[in-house]
Amino acid sequence: MIKGVIFDLDGTLLNTIDDIADSMNFALRNFGFYEYVNDEYKYFVGQGVPSLVEAVLEDQTHDTRKKQHVQQTYLKKYAELQYNKTKPYPGIENMLIDMNFKNILIGVLSNKPDVATQQVIQRFFPNIFFDAVLGAREGVPIKPHPAGVKDILKKFDLRCEEVLYVGDTKTDILTAQNGKLKSVGVLWGFRTEAELVRANADYIISHPRELMDIIKELNA
Repeated sequence: MIKGVIFDLDGTLLNTIDDIADSMNFALRNFGFYEYVNDEYKYFVGQGVPSLVEAVLEDQTHDTRKKQHVQQTYLKKYAELQYNKTKPYPGIENMLIDMNFKNILIGVLSNKPDVATQQVIQRFFPNIFFDAVLGAREGVPIKPHPAGVKDILKKFDLRCEEVLYVGDTKTDILTAQNGKLKSVGVLWGFRTEAELVRANADYIISHPRELMDIIKELNA
């Protein structure tokens, strides 16, 4: 019986890529580095801010000090722009409302900094009740480590077999596997179906309404 669902955030609930790209390109431009087109950021994100900075500077000459400056500038700019172009994917809000109505617990687990994770959830889903929302926290390993999954399972007071994990990247599928949850890969996010297939997602869906169909099937 599925009683709860844990969602990834960026690329799963919210399309955040334009605000991330605009913020990082601002930081790169500010320190004389070359910028990237927005679609390239779909392959840079997902492993937290330090990994994002590593990715954009990988082929550019830099030192530790400049890397720190880029990261600090990005975080400051993203705090200004995170509501600018970001929006929920079509069908997400209706799906979450349906889950609230059917008493299915909802959690969010993101590698985005915890403060930003809390802020965007409150901003874009004011009418949805979330039972747990966790971003990247100091001293806690990020995804695909299962630490965050375990923390949410405790908040849910549910067993792993009672919870699905939903995300758009290989990292998300690995997170589900490491946490011993069934995984649902989504095709509307940042990565390809081939990536989700290679990661051995248990289910792959192309529209949020299909998630409720999976839950109904598993609970039959």
